[in-house]
Amino acid sequence: MHKKYLRDIIIFLKAQVSSLLGGIVDYVTMVFFTEIFNIHYTISIAIGGIVGAVVNFLINKNWTFKSGRRYLNTSFSQLLKFVIVVLNSILLKASGTYFITNYLSLDYKISRIIIDLIVSLGFNFTLQKKWVFKKVKK
Repeated sequence: MHKKYLRDIIIFLKAQVSSLLGGIVDYVTMVFFTEIFNIHYTISIAIGGIVGAVVNFLINKNWTFKSGRRYLNTSFSQLLKFVIVVLNSILLKASGTYFITNYLSLDYKISRIIIDLIVSLGFNFTLQKKWVFKKVKK
C-alpha cells in the first residue's frame, strides 16, 4: 500500500476516535441539560456542541492532524476556522435533529445519533482535514 494512502487512513481513523470522544462528551452534555434541567434539546445540542468541540479541537490539534510537517495556518487561524466549522455543525445538528424528531416522530436522542453520523463524516471531517488543519505541502 502506498505510504500516502496509509497515512490518510491513519489520519481518518484518528479523526474518528477524536470525533467519538468529543461526540460522547457532546451527547452526554445534551442529554444532561435536556433531562435534568428541562432545557429544549435544540438548546442542549448547542451547549453540548460547544463543550464537545473543545475536546475535539484539542485532540485533533495535538494528536490527529499533528505530524512533522508545519501547519499552513497559525493556531489562532486554526481555532477561528474550527469555530466556524463548529457553529455550522451545531446548526446542522440542531436543525436536523429537530426535523427528524418532529417529522419522523423519533426520540430526540435517536434522531441526534443519526444526524451526528451524517454531519461528522460528511461535513466535520472533510473541513477539518482540508481547511482547518491543512498542512504545508512539501
